Amino acid sequence: MTKKDQIMDALEKVIDPELNIDIVNLGLIYEVEVGNGKAVITMTLTTMGCPLSDMLNDSIKKAVESVEGINKCEIQLVWYPIWDISKMSRYARVSLGIPEGFGI
Repeated sequence: MTKKDQIMDALEKVIDPELNIDIVNLGLIYEVEVGNGKAVITMTLTTMGCPLSDMLNDSIKKAVESVEGINKCEIQLVWYPIWDISKMSRYARVSLGIPEGFGI
């Protein structure tokens, strides 16, 4: 398993408290870059001005830095591409009761 895979696994433990689904299945993680003990996470939020962004940042850093060999995590918050429900996994859509094919 690559470091990137290990980081994605760790990020699946970070739950969005408003939706009660992890940030990976919500489709909030756009990219993970790894090098020299550092991980750069490019991600978005479901809405601009999300009041939980500070709490999520702390949880993300803690999860990523729990991966062996990663001692620093940088989060790059982006607003493009714009997040929508089509970025969610099937698991997330089913969990939230979103009908199959809706928003895709």
